Amino acid sequence: MRTAYLTYAAKRIAQAVVVILLAYVFTFVVVSILPGDPITNVLHDPQNGFTEDEIREIIAAQGLDRPIAVQLWTSLSHFLTGDLGLSMRSSRPVTTLIAEVLPSTLTLASAGFVVALLLAATIAYGTQFLPRRFGQGALRGFPSLFLSVPNFVIGLVLIHVFGFQLGLFRVIEPDSFWATLFAAMALGIPVSAQIAEVLIANLDHESRQEYAAVARGRGLGQARLFARHLLKPSALPVVTVIALTIGELLGGSLITETVFGRTGIGSLVQRSVTTQDLPVLQAVVSLAAVVFVLVNLLADLVYPLLDPRVKLVGAGRPRPTGADESAADSSRAMTA
Repeated sequence: MRTAYLTYAAKRIAQAVVVILLAYVFTFVVVSILPGDPITNVLHDPQNGFTEDEIREIIAAQGLDRPIAVQLWTSLSHFLTGDLGLSMRSSRPVTTLIAEVLPSTLTLASAGFVVALLLAATIAYGTQFLPRRFGQGALRGFPSLFLSVPNFVIGLVLIHVFGFQLGLFRVIEPDSFWATLFAAMALGIPVSAQIAEVLIANLDHESRQEYAAVARGRGLGQARLFARHLLKPSALPVVTVIALTIGELLGGSLITETVFGRTGIGSLVQRSVTTQDLPVLQAVVSLAAVVFVLVNLLADLVYPLLDPRVKLVGAGRPRPTGADESAADSSRAMTA
């Protein structure tokens, strides 16, 4: 098992490295090689006020006068060492610009992730153990409702109700605790829908298994049954879903920051798009790809360690086997 896991991990890590490199190359191609040369067009725009001497200096500093292959190799080498280049507008290192706003975005994304997990777990628990007359069936419709409402609409409603009507936070103080909490709610509510859907489906499956019936027959309470026997096997598939929702958290945080007036990666991207600061945009897109790939890699590496029923198939995602699943069910039934 150890040799198989190490082989599987090595293949997945190699795949992740290749994907990251391809993502950076693709971004570089879009920004630098496609017809029109966006960077040169920006420099020659009369509204920007660059003289011919300044344009030549910037082109030389950015390496735009070199062959494309050399530009790509130089850019990729710098990227691998953490050098993301210089901003065309402020002449400051892109790494510094991102480092100044990244903590705010990470705080919002982390808080939104926690909100999504708590909300999904609450909804899933209610669908299993609340009496039907108290809305057990209605809870199953919440994920579909959350998915149908964009996060910026949720954010505007929260600002109107809790900011303007109830006065729990001030819009001009977007980094305060309450403002961050409600921004995290706007970000986490749509994300919780996907997690809740998978968790509810797996709880329905696990609650019909023999070990669950044995546990109920022995008088195990609902809360204890949920926490000790149903939650873990039902939550394992959620690991993959959580990894996939990281992209939604990153993309949603850009919109949420704009709605709540927060200074983060979203405001940096918005400013860079407005001023056509392409080195900054390329760096942000590349880093987003790195984060998404690394999170999915971590999920793939952790899943086999959490669930002994999985079978490692080549370099693909781990898959549970029927025999192992039945054995695990019987084992849980004996220990219930």
